[in-house]
Amino acid sequence: MQHSHEHDHPAAPMVDEITDFEVLEIAVRELAIEKGLFTAEDHRKFTEWAEQIGPAAGSRLVAKAWIDPAFKTRLLADATKACGEIGIDWTEPTGAGTPSDYMSLRVLEDSPTLHHVIVCTLCSCYPRPLLGHSPYWYRSSNYRRRIIRWPRPVLAEFGLHLPPEVEIRVEDSNQKCRFMVLPMRPAGTENWTEEQLAEIVTRDCMIGVALPRPERKADDIRPVHKASRPVHGEHDQRGTANE
Repeated sequence: MQHSHEHDHPAAPMVDEITDFEVLEIAVRELAIEKGLFTAEDHRKFTEWAEQIGPAAGSRLVAKAWIDPAFKTRLLADATKACGEIGIDWTEPTGAGTPSDYMSLRVLEDSPTLHHVIVCTLCSCYPRPLLGHSPYWYRSSNYRRRIIRWPRPVLAEFGLHLPPEVEIRVEDSNQKCRFMVLPMRPAGTENWTEEQLAEIVTRDCMIGVALPRPERKADDIRPVHKASRPVHGEHDQRGTANE
């Protein structure tokens, strides 16, 4: 059953900022290419793969768990293995010889009294084979440093207002383990097919900053305003340099 507190609340603006980790990623990537660890073409292929797959695999995973209790049991026990049942191979998710850099996935089940949300406080660890490329706000220090300290107010900024009796548990992804949220199936979807259910499981629902609703098939567009002190420099690819 869905949390009864879900209402339409406007999302607060996100801050458009380039983080120190993004600058570091660019530097490390260019050095790795220079040293021959991989080529620019390898990086392009992997980036295009991550950006084009989107969260569809994760949506199918959740929908299947909603209608198949036995599958949900397997998913919660060994998520990496259960992904194989929907065609996701974590040993080679791209299909182009690029193995995953991690092999541990845990799926976190929500309940009427417990809500999960995921973050990576150190950088941007994210279950890409299931959810595709992470959203910009997930990688921002604004989200990473605040969701750990003040999860309830930050979720409210996303338009998700949880009552005091619902515990919020923040799971911090790391180098070797990724997390994904299994949200509760919303009321009013009892006779829906797996395909219909998958349509309402959006990326934000599987991160934990939104709840699935029968009438909602896409994540809310989040307004963005410029950072008050943006990073300037040659690696800033957002067009803020020399402004």
